[in-house]
Amino acid sequence: MFAEAQSDPSLSEDEFEAQEPRLRTALLKAQYRQLERADRSLLIVVAGIDGAGKGAAINLLNEWMDPRHIQTLAFGAPTFDEQERPPFWRYWNELPAKGRIGIVFGSWYAPLLLEASRKKPRPRRMTAYAEAIDRFEAGLAAEGVQIIKLWYHLSAQAQADRTKMLLSSPETAWQVKPADRKVHKKYDRIYRAGQHVIERLNPAHAPWTIIPSADERIRAVRTAQAVLHALQQRSPTPKAQVFSAPALAGRRSPDRLGQLDYHTKIDKDDYESALGLLQGQLARAVRSDAFKKRALILVFEGQDAAGKGGAIRRVTRALDLRQVDIHPISAPTPDELMHPYLWRFWRHMPRHGRIAIFDRSWYGRVLVERVEGFASSAEWRRAYAEINDFERQQTDHGAIVLKFWLAITPEEQLQRFQERERSPFKNFKITPDDWRNREKWNQYASAANDMLARTDTDHAPWHVIGTNDKRYARIHVLKNIVAVLEQTL
Repeated sequence: MFAEAQSDPSLSEDEFEAQEPRLRTALLKAQYRQLERADRSLLIVVAGIDGAGKGAAINLLNEWMDPRHIQTLAFGAPTFDEQERPPFWRYWNELPAKGRIGIVFGSWYAPLLLEASRKKPRPRRMTAYAEAIDRFEAGLAAEGVQIIKLWYHLSAQAQADRTKMLLSSPETAWQVKPADRKVHKKYDRIYRAGQHVIERLNPAHAPWTIIPSADERIRAVRTAQAVLHALQQRSPTPKAQVFSAPALAGRRSPDRLGQLDYHTKIDKDDYESALGLLQGQLARAVRSDAFKKRALILVFEGQDAAGKGGAIRRVTRALDLRQVDIHPISAPTPDELMHPYLWRFWRHMPRHGRIAIFDRSWYGRVLVERVEGFASSAEWRRAYAEINDFERQQTDHGAIVLKFWLAITPEEQLQRFQERERSPFKNFKITPDDWRNREKWNQYASAANDMLARTDTDHAPWHVIGTNDKRYARIHVLKNIVAVLEQTL
């Protein structure tokens, strides 16, 4: 795998000068074509032996291309804000829009490479890192992010010679980092770690290219060739098994919506009494010291006019609004459409001690986008597993994820629609889309039942509540939130 790079090949000055103009011209043309099409972005992941000239290679790449459309994403040790979210949060936040190029230093490979280069690597931890990376890259690739990974490599002697040469002059000594000086002590372990990572995580949709780096000319040409190839050829679609979701063996999903009891009611006095008690319990729970190490994510979905807004207001009355972010989700903006589907939701994930409430959510892909044809069959079928993984990352990092499906009968919905049309205070809530969606009641119900069957997990459960009686629904929502918080904190 590293045989050529270990031999420290070189390129003559004449050979380099013969190739440079052609490569520069081809790179610029390919970059502008990608900008014009704007149907995918390109992520270039930079890794390899410290002191191999990675920075110099990328600086030259920026000179050969139009740097206005290239983002350099450099990640060091996580900041406090980043530590408060799942590890992949910071990478999702910085994803370039379609048409653009992102160059990633200090990528999601850093923890795996660090573990693999230990004297005694821990196999379970390495497997967990690798599986998470595999899902992350496959998800991005399926959403139009092309990924190439460049490993810069040279022999131990060449690395030592290059470091010594740079240190010999004040003009270049600044390029030598403390890590570059220590490479010779653990070169063999870094070498083996690189081999392991490349062998384990080298799928066709996110391939590694090894860049010989002892000679600056061959390093520059091979870097340019790898990027040019990526710009000119689309990576294949990830294999379907990466996105495995709970299978139902061809059976129809259980009709959870049809099995609900829609007739349960609560009288006004009991409602007022229970409401105040539960809001007090909720207020105490989220103000406790234990909650400072957790986050709370509440998702509200359901049929139009099922009472999502009213339920959310009863929850927020118990909260310090400085601690809460409410996200009403509608159709994606043009900027959001230029990024992978989950990007706009990752950006709203709360840090520890905070609460995020979503009025509609990432489930739009398997509901409205599925029913209305805004997502392809492959996209919404794949989304179940992507969403499960997304929610698992939140809960693994200390978040509590609770999802509520508020359901009503068609008759009750019609009554509420008519009431909204008559009321000057509520008629803004009713839109032509609400009436149009009613005509697809059965399609939406089928999509909802499929969603519940495939995404009702132990770590992020669905609570399905009949809301023909709004008071009962609001109390039931609060009861579930309080019960989980008191059990968890």
